[in-house]
Amino acid sequence: MAEQDDQEKTEEPTGRKLEKAREEGDIVKSQEVNYWFVMMGGALAVGMMGNSLAHSMLDTLRVFLASPQDIPMDRDHLRLVVLNVGSIVFGALAVPLGILVVSAIAGNVVQNMPVFSAKSMKPSFSKISPKQGLERMFGAKSVMNLFKSMVKFAVVGGVVTSIVWPYRDQLPLMMTWDVSLLLPAVRSMALKMFGGVIAVMTIMAGLDYLFEYFQWMKKQRMSKQEIKDEHKQMEGDPKIKGRLRQMRIERSRRRMMAEVPKASVVIMNPTHYAVALKYEKGMGAPVCVAKGVDALALRIRALAEENDVAVVVNPPLARALHASVDLDQEVPPEHYKAVAEVIGYVMRLKAKIGRRRSA
Repeated sequence: MAEQDDQEKTEEPTGRKLEKAREEGDIVKSQEVNYWFVMMGGALAVGMMGNSLAHSMLDTLRVFLASPQDIPMDRDHLRLVVLNVGSIVFGALAVPLGILVVSAIAGNVVQNMPVFSAKSMKPSFSKISPKQGLERMFGAKSVMNLFKSMVKFAVVGGVVTSIVWPYRDQLPLMMTWDVSLLLPAVRSMALKMFGGVIAVMTIMAGLDYLFEYFQWMKKQRMSKQEIKDEHKQMEGDPKIKGRLRQMRIERSRRRMMAEVPKASVVIMNPTHYAVALKYEKGMGAPVCVAKGVDALALRIRALAEENDVAVVVNPPLARALHASVDLDQEVPPEHYKAVAEVIGYVMRLKAKIGRRRSA
């Protein structure tokens, strides 16, 4: 049944399906990316604080190595020694450990923003089912993770070996070196190993993230029936329907406002109603290209004035036209006379202004 369901899921997931998966805590996550950030944090800590940390630890532990017989072993003195050494060691390691913690958090945040999902906290029988447990242990995903781990350890081990191998003759002698020579040598070797491992893990982390992403997208695939059900659910959602209706109104309003500069006249109330009419030679009657009340009426008037469209204040006619004519419709016959007088007045006024300008 599971294989049959997977075969039916041939369609790419919708945005709603992906969003729902993230809300439930089902996200793309690559452990190799986390390891890469931790390795970068370790390299940064060693590069920035390796010498100071080593010298601090050496100064603290020198007495234990040079003259352990001088350390008092009674209870009170031993407690003070432990507290003193512990505070020094903790203070020295606090910043490097903090860098590692921040790196580990960054590895998760870079892949996905933190998601809190109560679904993963709910008790589920599958989590304690022996059958489900065996499927998780020996399933295809577990085998793939085991294979990736083996490849990673083999590659990283090979890189570390290739870096350390040239120093194979020096390693036994390093135990006899003075600390002033030993610490820089160890730090240099550690940085080389970090550099080689990070270079290899950069490629591995990128490939693993792509693999996990495509596996996750494959898991989110939907059947045609699921897509149909989702569309039905979204269309029936009052919030979705309200949002779609609002979008349609906004688009219609933008188209309407774009027609205002092309109008012949705007008839106002003067502030509560506005009706923009367009008339050209050859038209049977003027056509309403925009109308509105209150704030929208003021916007129509302002846009008309910006584009040198005549604005005529005639409250009765403005109210009558707003109530009787819809957008893209001709003026009703009962308003022909009043509208003709207004348009005639506007045309005479424009002609008069044109003659003055030419004179």
